[in-house]
Amino acid sequence: MTTSSQGESTAQLRADVRKTLTRFSEWLADYGELSFDHQSFFAGPIGGRAKALYYRHKLIGTMAVAPMILCEALLPSARRFFHHKTRFPIADAHFAMGFAKFSEVTGERRHLDWAVHFLDCLKKSRCPGYAEYCWGYPFDWVTRNGVIKTNTPLITTTPYVFEAYQQIYEQTGASKWSHESRAEWKEIMTSIVRHACTDIKDFQSSATASTCSYTPHDHGGVINASAYRACMLTSASKFFASDDYWRIAERNLNFVLENQNADGSWYYAVDGVRDFVDHFHTCFVMKALAKIHTLTGHARTLDALARGVKYYVNHLFDNDGLPRPFSLAPRLTVYKRELYDCAEAINLCLLLRDRFPELNTNLETVVRGILRDWVKPDGSFRARQLKLGWDNVPMHRWAQSQMFRSLAFYAAAC
Repeated sequence: MTTSSQGESTAQLRADVRKTLTRFSEWLADYGELSFDHQSFFAGPIGGRAKALYYRHKLIGTMAVAPMILCEALLPSARRFFHHKTRFPIADAHFAMGFAKFSEVTGERRHLDWAVHFLDCLKKSRCPGYAEYCWGYPFDWVTRNGVIKTNTPLITTTPYVFEAYQQIYEQTGASKWSHESRAEWKEIMTSIVRHACTDIKDFQSSATASTCSYTPHDHGGVINASAYRACMLTSASKFFASDDYWRIAERNLNFVLENQNADGSWYYAVDGVRDFVDHFHTCFVMKALAKIHTLTGHARTLDALARGVKYYVNHLFDNDGLPRPFSLAPRLTVYKRELYDCAEAINLCLLLRDRFPELNTNLETVVRGILRDWVKPDGSFRARQLKLGWDNVPMHRWAQSQMFRSLAFYAAAC
């Protein structure tokens, strides 16, 4: 392909992405901001009890969860019998960032208005019972370590809200938005950081490193949780000019760096049990490191990214150049590909392609694959490619919002 035709192809791809974003926006306005979820099968009382039994008694529990797993694989729309549509703060944060970035592409104020609307929704959906602003899941989340109750703050959710407020605060400027609104956004950001520094706990893992808790109530060990907190507090240290935030962030960063495997991968956790390697959690870790390196120039972080990118490219993409869900799976999966993986692949490649140009190939392949196979006639995205057929249930957290945000950032950057 000549340089001219390559340029035309890229320009056409960007135009197609913009059309896809416009169609999705129209679909979202019609569909609404509540949705079912990946966890809908297990968010209600029946599924929740079955999943808890599975973690306590594997054989009996397997029989209990089997009907839900079969529905997930063969009849995804059955989610509606297990739980209701709901609003997800993590999705609202991604929609806020996506619409704000899309407004840069279109130059239309209405997209920025929509972004601010999602910030207003986030103010209302903060976790009750906490002095500071923080967010979690709107359902009881059954895990192998017990039930994380509805509206328990999660360090894997709250940083996205901080990022959304920061992006829109910086994008608007005093001339584009009222002083009162921007002052309120900044105060909310300040509160979020206080939550991350006080409600989320540190546990020393070495002389130079600490793992942080996933919620205010656990003892840490999850790699991406420490990566999220390190990234958010690094950003806060720059935004608020506070070395105190960086001192906390650096210890969490060191925990992530010290627990990278020799092959460049990261296990989900260091507990010796959750030692799987999957696509989107790998992206979560590396995108945090990418942002930290951009902000600080931290040399060890770049070294870790170089090893991580090598593993990522070689083990987490299939022969078609599209994301593989797992390189080391914890269990049998009922799907072939995951929208969430594709969204995070686009996000990560955009963040790192300046430092690792080989990721441009992955980026273009994934974007083209999404436009070719994953956009439904109504403008929304398919959720999963199953072993047979597709899961076409729109799930804002899994991952309509993440894909919208990633494509909006792609359209603005390319």
